[in-house]
Amino acid sequence: MAKVTIYTRPFCGYCARALKLLGDKGADFTEIEAGMDPALRKEMMDRSGGSTFPQIFVGERHIGGCDAMMALDRAGELDALLTA
Repeated sequence: MAKVTIYTRPFCGYCARALKLLGDKGADFTEIEAGMDPALRKEMMDRSGGSTFPQIFVGERHIGGCDAMMALDRAGELDALLTA
């Protein structure tokens, strides 16, 4: 199973949706709450190129945010990424 890293912030609806989907899939993920920590937010931005939450990585591959992950799931591609 691929290791997933998700950068989140408190009270983020998109973050909650993404975390729920990962949980429903039984994914092995690490949540990094970066919303209130400038150093972690900078790490997220440097790593992803994005400034919005969440930012999601499967292994070292950046897949984007919640909408991008949901689109991968609808296309039937997310399960293959998570089990690689």
